[in-house]
Amino acid sequence: MFELETSYAILLVFCLLAVCAFEFVNGFHDTANAVATVIYTNTLKPWVAVIWSGSWNFLGVFLGGISVAMGVVNLLPVETLVDQNIAHSIAMVLALLVTAIFWNLLTWYLGIPCSSSHTLIGSIFGVGLAFSFLTEATGEALNWAKVEETGLALLISPLFGFSVTIILMFVLRSVTKKTEAGEALFKEPKKNQPPPWWIRSILFITCTLVSFFHGSNDGQKGVGLFMLVLIGIVPGYFALNGSQNVTTLPTTLTRMEQVLVTVDSSVLSQPDRKALGIMMYNIDDLQTHFAKIKTAESIQKAKKFEVRKDIMVLDRSLRALVKKEEVRLSKVDKEILLAGLVDLRKVTDYSPTWVILCISCSLGLGTMIGWKRIVKTIGEKIGKEHLSYAQGASAEFVAASTIGISSALGMPVSTTHVLSSGIAGSMVASKGIKNLQADTVRNILIAWLLTVPVVVIMSGGLFLLFRTIF
Repeated sequence: MFELETSYAILLVFCLLAVCAFEFVNGFHDTANAVATVIYTNTLKPWVAVIWSGSWNFLGVFLGGISVAMGVVNLLPVETLVDQNIAHSIAMVLALLVTAIFWNLLTWYLGIPCSSSHTLIGSIFGVGLAFSFLTEATGEALNWAKVEETGLALLISPLFGFSVTIILMFVLRSVTKKTEAGEALFKEPKKNQPPPWWIRSILFITCTLVSFFHGSNDGQKGVGLFMLVLIGIVPGYFALNGSQNVTTLPTTLTRMEQVLVTVDSSVLSQPDRKALGIMMYNIDDLQTHFAKIKTAESIQKAKKFEVRKDIMVLDRSLRALVKKEEVRLSKVDKEILLAGLVDLRKVTDYSPTWVILCISCSLGLGTMIGWKRIVKTIGEKIGKEHLSYAQGASAEFVAASTIGISSALGMPVSTTHVLSSGIAGSMVASKGIKNLQADTVRNILIAWLLTVPVVVIMSGGLFLLFRTIF
């Protein structure tokens, strides 16, 4: 299998199954984000809700693009961590997977709506940090620009969900004040009695949107993790998009080179001059590989990872260079460089359809089981009052909007954090801060605060342990 020894082929299959298991756990761990409101407002029966949500999670992964997936892949510079020893790649992958699955299962068992996104990204961060402590470590162990960008998105999104839900609740209350619709929206649902059809329709739509966008964001993290495994262990087959047409790339690279030779290296610092030299070397190397071929599949298997490394290093270095004030390039020249990088990244940023299908099925099926623990926390334990129609609709609308925008921007965010923050915001908008259940909020906050440091230490420790064992 992929020209691997039997033992390594078995480990590869195990790792891929573990990625599917992670996404399956993610499904039932995060199901509550979409179905809690429709269940607790009697809009849908529980099993109808989870099957419907699972179906839209499936579609979200399948139709949501791969920008978030590539964001996850690019957090960890695989070209730095992967070497000739395939066992080291397997150590990296297993450390990520064991940590992420363990923490997700633990928080699910405790009924705490903890973020799968924080778990996965913290695990990646831990492996990168652990690698940087190794004596043989060279180059960046983490893509710090991407780490900063992702960390900011994960931090801001729950604050956004909390505050915007409060604003939306106040707007709804003001617009519908002293109307029949207002009374219906802010009324506590009657036991076992569905809401009026128009409220039911709104909640049904918001549930569908949260489910779809959860798939397009959280599900894509699974696609990214799957690709991380394949690129790390069998780069000769998956480092590049073999079907990508590369006939125009030699011309693109020549234009980029013509721009870079105009850069005055005398105004650059020593590290930047060195980086410029490496970029010129990368461009020359890529021109050699792409000359006289039609698709990336024509590149030798042994050279595909080298090509990927050239592209990724060139991308990071060049984007950093054009931002420097001392590099006085015209707007046209910058556009030539950045457009060239976009063309080159089409060769590295991809995912086979079968990978997306595997993750879609795993997330969709996972969504349909194990949902009760966290649904109960979101529906009953965040606030002191029963979830009203307005609270459920506001929290889900804000969550769906936030996740949808983030997916379009290629930014991974936590569906769990956004929605549970929205529920908390709706409770505060109703009767103030006293309307929150202190014990539950404290437990959620503790889990949120512990997740990243715990998984960083655990994944980093496991990476060093597995690397030693293998």
